[in-house]
Amino acid sequence: APKSATKSTAKGSEGDSKYPRRAPKDAPTDEGMILGPKIEGVTSKIMGTLDTPSVIFEGVFVGLDKRDTKTGKSIVNGSIVDDTNSIKFIKFTNSPEEGDALLKQLKGLQRVRVQGSVSFDDRFDKDYILSIRSIEAVETTSVERTENRPDSRVELHLHTKMSDKDALVSVKDLFKTVKKWGHPAVAITDHGVVQAFPEAQALGKELGVKVIYGVEGYLIEDETVTRDEEPVVDKKKKKEKDKRYHIILLAKNMVGLRNLYKMISISHLEHYKVRPRLPRSVIEEHREGIIIGSACEAGELMQSIVRGATKEELLEVASFYDYLEIQPHTNNMFLVRKGLMPDEQALIDMNKTVIELGEALNKPVCATCDVHYLTPEEKIYREIMLTACGYPDADEQPDLHLRTTDEMLASFPYLSEEKAYEVVVTNTRAINDSIEDIKPVPDGTYSPKIEGADEAFTEMCYRNAKAIYGDPLPRVVQERLDYELDCIISNGYGVLYYIAHKLVKKSLDDGYLVGSRGSVGSSFAATMSEITEVNPLPPHYVCPNCKYSEFFEKGEYAGGFDLPRKDCPKCGHALQTNGHDIPFAIFLGFEGDKVPDIDLNFSGDYQAKAHKYTEELFGRDNVFKAGTIGTIADKTAFGYVKKYAE
Repeated sequence: APKSATKSTAKGSEGDSKYPRRAPKDAPTDEGMILGPKIEGVTSKIMGTLDTPSVIFEGVFVGLDKRDTKTGKSIVNGSIVDDTNSIKFIKFTNSPEEGDALLKQLKGLQRVRVQGSVSFDDRFDKDYILSIRSIEAVETTSVERTENRPDSRVELHLHTKMSDKDALVSVKDLFKTVKKWGHPAVAITDHGVVQAFPEAQALGKELGVKVIYGVEGYLIEDETVTRDEEPVVDKKKKKEKDKRYHIILLAKNMVGLRNLYKMISISHLEHYKVRPRLPRSVIEEHREGIIIGSACEAGELMQSIVRGATKEELLEVASFYDYLEIQPHTNNMFLVRKGLMPDEQALIDMNKTVIELGEALNKPVCATCDVHYLTPEEKIYREIMLTACGYPDADEQPDLHLRTTDEMLASFPYLSEEKAYEVVVTNTRAINDSIEDIKPVPDGTYSPKIEGADEAFTEMCYRNAKAIYGDPLPRVVQERLDYELDCIISNGYGVLYYIAHKLVKKSLDDGYLVGSRGSVGSSFAATMSEITEVNPLPPHYVCPNCKYSEFFEKGEYAGGFDLPRKDCPKCGHALQTNGHDIPFAIFLGFEGDKVPDIDLNFSGDYQAKAHKYTEELFGRDNVFKAGTIGTIADKTAFGYVKKYAE
């Protein structure tokens, strides 16, 4: 517990000894009591509790264990956890048998109240220890938030875990909640990226949830170019050259989705500076099919209000947006803490100003949560994450959980009942009604195109096979190659083999070996197209001179390298051995239609050249480098929590 914590004021006495007295031999008679006399008094929070002769905690047991003493007694120990902290506890019993029985009983409990004394153990644990006197089983009292109304709101501003180190929303948990609450749809608007879309599409279809696909982008003003090609900006906007504003972009239809994808690409490839930024002109150019919202306090409109812009200036700013956004004013309390706004009433007035602008411009005003986690209890996890990222005010973050319709309506008590309903329900549902069902990832697969790739690939495989095994090919070779090529070509995968062949050949020609790995080694066509050196045919001999071959198809040998060495019976040349007896189904499935995954390991020195060569094959605009999604490992998470606790 922090040094500034105060002692608990809970009353009662059990003495000041560091260890508890033995429990009464008589079993407790009160309903729910597991051990000791009936618990009476006020429940305290673990966080902030120091030495006290009697205290009551409610929570769950974790890490339960038992150890026997040399004196024939037993100590049951573990920790009790509430929603603020945890504390270690001990409970003495008169015998190991009593200890075993108590441990078994405690492991069967879901939630408990305990009473005992807290003292600092400076001999062994060097920590505060709870010496338990009484234990009572209690029913789980948590009330699940839900709603049951035909006119539920729609959340238009929400961040998933793909908003890097800022949000904690699981798409699956989100959709289950939205479905249970009866909300007609939910928007996903991560910071600058759309990586949650594929999972959202799959789960939305599975759970029957309509998804509004969007992004919270970073708006910047445009640079103008002089005749000397020197970038300049209007003097009025000079201070805003590098100023970023949050902006919500929602795809209204498939045209809008395409424009959204274009803007995402442009923001990362052409205007990335700390964040993937979007010049206003780029948004204007790709505005078709996009619904634009003014976003949170970091948006252009709210920032203009904070700066004290005139009514005319605010009208000009607001006219750029399709809908204006307000949020519970408590989301913006940091503006008061930082001295940017005088008091809480000023934050309320900001929302009222936005509503007035919407009425003046006949634009809908929508209330959103700016969701970063689902439940109020999850707030602490975001605080932990922000602390790890170096935010000094991580423990002063607003409540950014997903609110029910009633909770959201209650967040605007300063509005009339009719106006609150309009911004919370009517307008958000209207925005949703204007948005079509969208497929961000089209069905099926789309192989790249290289003219003549199938023919070149097929000819190469047969040419190389005949060079090794002769013409006509042995039955085993002919049947395997025919079958594989039929599966590969008919499913449109020939070009993928051809690409891999070209990349490997280019690297080898430049003097760098390439390692193929994984199940591609089960494809004989990959061997014959020089993608891999693994030969998946049954174990066999082959003569490099006269092309004589002998195959073992009945399991006589595990692999070709196990074959005894011998000379060719026809020409006397030393026979080569090969074949690892790997079925083609391992790579392309039993139906031969599984999407091939050809993994190639290029030299670290050569990877950039390999990437460049793919641009030569397909054109720079058609080649992309895929990234991976970073996660927080257990050890890293432990470090985050430790830093937060400190």
